Amino acid sequence: MFATVGAAFAIGAFEYTVGSAARMGPGYFPLMVGVLLTVLGLAVTVSALGARPGGDGDPVGKIAWKPLGFVIGANLMFGVLLAGLRSIDLPAMGLIVAVYALVVMSCKAGSTFSLKSALMLATILAVGSYLIFILGLKLQFQVWPTFIGG
Repeated sequence: MFATVGAAFAIGAFEYTVGSAARMGPGYFPLMVGVLLTVLGLAVTVSALGARPGGDGDPVGKIAWKPLGFVIGANLMFGVLLAGLRSIDLPAMGLIVAVYALVVMSCKAGSTFSLKSALMLATILAVGSYLIFILGLKLQFQVWPTFIGG
C-alpha cells in the first residue's frame, strides 16, 4: 500500500514544477514524500517476503468480518447521512445526526457494546466537531436535518 500510494504521489508531483533542492517548486515536496513512501513500502515488502516461516512473529489470524463490516458501514452511513442520497430521496441529516450514527454503529464493532458509553462518546464528538468545523473553521455544511434546522 505504501509503495502504491507513494508512487502515485511521485507521479502526480510531475504535474507541477518540481524545481531543485536549492529552488524548490510546488511539486518538490510531494515528489520527495512519494519517493520516501515508495522506498519504505518496498523495504517492508522485501523484509516480509524474506521472513522465514516459524519466525518470531505471530501467525496471521482469520479476518474479523463483523468489525470490518461495522466500521466500513459506519463510515458509509456517515457520508450518506451527512450529505443525503438523492437517488432514494433521502435528505441530508446533518453533522450531528451523522456523528451519532457513526459512533453508535462503530461501537457495535467491538466485543462489548454499551449504548450509554456510545452515546456519551457521540455527544463529545458531536460537540467537538461542531466547535472545530462549524465555529472554528467556518465550514459550510448542514448541522441539523432540514426538518429541524430549516
